[in-house]
Amino acid sequence: MIDLCFHSFQTNISTIPLPEKFTFPFYYEPHKLSIIAANELQNYLKTQTDFEHNFGLDEKQKGLEIGKMFGVLVVQNQNDELGHLWAFSGKLAESNHHPKFVPTVYDMLDDNGYFKKEEVILNQYNAEIEALEQNHHYLSAIQHLEQTKLQAEKEITDQKEQIKFGKKLRAEKRKTATPSEIEQFNKESQDEGILLKKMTQYWNYKLEDAKQNLEQFTNKINQLKEERKEKSAALQRQLFTEYAFLNKNKELKSLAEIFNGNPPAGSGECAAPKLLHYAFQYNLKPIAMAEFWWGKSPKSEVRKHQQFYPACMGKCEPILKHMLNGIETDKNPFEINPANGKELEIIFEDEHIIAVNKPAEFLSVPGKKITDSVQTRIQSKFSNAMIVHRLDMSTSGIILIGKNFESYKNLQAQFIKRKVKKRYVALLDGILTAKEGIIELPLRVDLDNRPNQIVCFEHGKPAKTEWKTIEIRNNQTLVHFYPITGRTHQLRVHAAHHLGLNCPIVGDDLYGTKANRLHLHAESITFIHPFSKEEMTIQVEIDFEKPNAW
Repeated sequence: MIDLCFHSFQTNISTIPLPEKFTFPFYYEPHKLSIIAANELQNYLKTQTDFEHNFGLDEKQKGLEIGKMFGVLVVQNQNDELGHLWAFSGKLAESNHHPKFVPTVYDMLDDNGYFKKEEVILNQYNAEIEALEQNHHYLSAIQHLEQTKLQAEKEITDQKEQIKFGKKLRAEKRKTATPSEIEQFNKESQDEGILLKKMTQYWNYKLEDAKQNLEQFTNKINQLKEERKEKSAALQRQLFTEYAFLNKNKELKSLAEIFNGNPPAGSGECAAPKLLHYAFQYNLKPIAMAEFWWGKSPKSEVRKHQQFYPACMGKCEPILKHMLNGIETDKNPFEINPANGKELEIIFEDEHIIAVNKPAEFLSVPGKKITDSVQTRIQSKFSNAMIVHRLDMSTSGIILIGKNFESYKNLQAQFIKRKVKKRYVALLDGILTAKEGIIELPLRVDLDNRPNQIVCFEHGKPAKTEWKTIEIRNNQTLVHFYPITGRTHQLRVHAAHHLGLNCPIVGDDLYGTKANRLHLHAESITFIHPFSKEEMTIQVEIDFEKPNAW
């Protein structure tokens, strides 16, 4: 199998030096060897006839379109020969196995495997439950109980209304009635009450009989469901125990151990763990790694054909932490202070508020690993100052700060009530045909890949952006963004997503292509001064390419 999965370079790589350290998988620029390996895999995908999978690239091909993440791992064998391994995330063409790709770490699709055998038993439970739930006698019992409830409710309600009407009628007659007539009225009232009691007892008996008839089926169905639940949980526990990953030292660690018993769905099915596990299994030395998207973008995420992406944080980070133990990787950029050496410019200040021009790659508030931020720098000078709103670390532009609690609360209230008007300028990687428009795409965090956001019409929070084209040159468009809401990464996703502008912001390393910086700048903000009550507009020009410099 190793001969099938180990691909010798078809390109001359003799002049390319090896990287000093292995790729940091969660944020990287692909090494030249990884790029060449990816190109060779992509050439195969363009011409292969080994499998049929609709990536959504061929308009003539009909059916379900599923783009796929692929990975390449540059390795060195025991003869010091360089080559590369290929892998895909999840399944490809409904299979876990294809000759030129490394296999899955644990094959749940193996017909002779534990998972498939146990799945047969679970399917038997499903079939038996479904048969009972579709049984004619069971459906009739449900219908009979519902009809009995309705009839009981109607007759008892009618009797109560009759008693109420009779009581009112007798009350009028009592005003002129003789003693014998009053005695008769009392007897009528008692008889009606006794009748209601007997009716209630009768219908309670009928309801109980109907319930017992139905319970013959529901008890059996619930018993089967409970057995199925226990069987499924046991299968899951066994799967998480058997699904184990190697590292450099040949140490195996299961999903259950890595995630403390409850891994996210699909854990271990990504390309990166497959590649590394195979390399360690066959004593291949990992040199460099990269993953790229092939095909049409998913509906929710932003994925560009042939573009490189880092490994996902939610499912892969805990696994790769174990697998890369003992391997020196490139420096984690998330531990490097991006604001080091950068100045924070105060563009407006009075006794109540401050406005600063935040540089790109500068935190608004302290992060998990880095404390240097707009907030900490301002509070070092003004201890009571409070930042009113935030910008993404990669976005430059205006941030408002209240010097005291009263100013902060007043400005914050204006933001909450959407009284503050903001204008951003962005350079988009592509040409917009329309001059202006409105984007409304609800957003939520990608739970498996924070801090990325995805479009989600079911659980996403409303997000609305107005935009206008300023100028088009050199296959790029300069636009103004007017965010109506203020969701995380709103402008970046609305620009890049295929249901938005389908033109990522230049330099967007999450939803587009990395460049020297993210070309997004908060250039203007209009608000009511918290004490003077006058409308104020603060503006600061963009510090990236101007239209006349294109």
